Amino acid sequence: MEIKKKEIEAKGIRFSAEKEGREIARAYLYIMRNDLHEKPFGLMEDVYVDEAYRNVGYGVKVIRQLIEEAKQRGCYKLIATSRHSRTGVHDLYKRLGFKEQGLEFRIDF
Repeated sequence: MEIKKKEIEAKGIRFSAEKEGREIARAYLYIMRNDLHEKPFGLMEDVYVDEAYRNVGYGVKVIRQLIEEAKQRGCYKLIATSRHSRTGVHDLYKRLGFKEQGLEFRIDF
C-alpha cells in the first residue's frame, strides 16, 4: 500500500469586536475544501468574549457576522466545536441555528 500526500490550501478569517480600543470578542472562520463536496465548508474556532462583556450580545454579533461570511463564501456547512462542560455556549449556538451533530475527538500534542 502507498499513502500519498497532497497539500490543500485553507483560508482563515479573524473577526473581532473592540470597545474603547480594546478587543472584547473574537472568533476565527476557516474555509476548507474536501473531495466529498464541490462547495467549501467552514470551521468556527477560538470563539472568545472577555468575561466582563459576556451575556450582553457582543459574541452573538461576532458569530452572526462570521456565519454571514461563511454563507457569502458558498460554504455548504459551518462546524462549531465546544467542550461538554460549556452548556451555556451550547445553548447560544443552538439559538443561532446550529444543531448538535456528533462528537468531537482530539489528540493533544
